[in-house]
Amino acid sequence: MKITKYPQSCLLVETRGKKILVDAGSLKYQSHFLEKWKTADMILITHKHSDHIKSEVLKDFNIPIYSTQEVQNAYPEIKFTIIKEKDVIFLEEIKIEVVKAIHGYNPNLKNGGEVLENVDYIIDDGEQRLYITSDTICFPNDYQADVVALPVTAYGLTMSSYEAALFAKELDAKLVLPIHMDNEKYPTNVEYMKENFAQFEINYKVLEIEETIEV
Repeated sequence: MKITKYPQSCLLVETRGKKILVDAGSLKYQSHFLEKWKTADMILITHKHSDHIKSEVLKDFNIPIYSTQEVQNAYPEIKFTIIKEKDVIFLEEIKIEVVKAIHGYNPNLKNGGEVLENVDYIIDDGEQRLYITSDTICFPNDYQADVVALPVTAYGLTMSSYEAALFAKELDAKLVLPIHMDNEKYPTNVEYMKENFAQFEINYKVLEIEETIEV
């Protein structure tokens, strides 16, 4: 399984001869991303915030796009396949579990910004389980994953690196890929992240934009 990071929470996952694009957003978007994004076999969107969906680009894609009813309502110009928590999607032999997520809240989300429907995805290719959490706070679960991509920024909107470390431990994840780190409005405390991941002996890799890792 190959994972390429794009800005914020966007990942391109390549496995079993297929490509899955997750949360292709507007933040720090560059036009040359399109060359790779258009090769995807499927696009998964977690929630409606624009740093997770660049609608003016995706509306012209002839690629199946999956997301929630709330996202469909926010972007009527895009045709989505509507999914919800506990659904399962198959891309040939790749299994994608649609799982729970709880987007945090602070008053900056007043007047329509609050996320009421948010989902995460576990991509299982039969060898690796990749859990892409996007924006979520910590919550009890019984999920298992080999690799987890999760936010560490806090600000009431997502887990901090402390909760992220505990969350990864509960998953028994062998590798953590920190995401949601590219918005200067909500900067990541990198030293705090390093301290927490060291304290809980978390194996992690911070990917640069357009950097690829094979797991």
